Amino acid sequence: MAAKANVVLKDHADADVTFVPRDTSSGVTTYVQTGGVPADEKTLTISMVKKSSGGRKATVKLTLPVVQDVAVGGISKPTKVRAAYATLVLDFSEVSTTAERQDMRKALDALASAAVFTALVDNTDPPY
Repeated sequence: MAAKANVVLKDHADADVTFVPRDTSSGVTTYVQTGGVPADEKTLTISMVKKSSGGRKATVKLTLPVVQDVAVGGISKPTKVRAAYATLVLDFSEVSTTAERQDMRKALDALASAAVFTALVDNTDPPY
């Protein structure tokens, strides 16, 4: 089990975005990156559960809100106008090996940099 620690991701400009552990509830650990306004709080959740079959299921969720100042009654207030969501689910057999799980992690790492994936995410272009 990994100790709770800050998780550093990157944004489009390759700048660090640091998520700080907030709490763990019902087996789900929540990390947050706050811009000082609750509506602007980016969240990362990570969980691992043991399935009835004996295998393990890991779930990672990332939420990146977009906040803009909106004038309401002449008063400008930060308002969440949209968000991007990602969910990654990993299912491992009860007899999976460390090497097999490492292969999955390395494959996902490579996929994130693959042209087909960057076109899909960055430009919303599906493979053709």
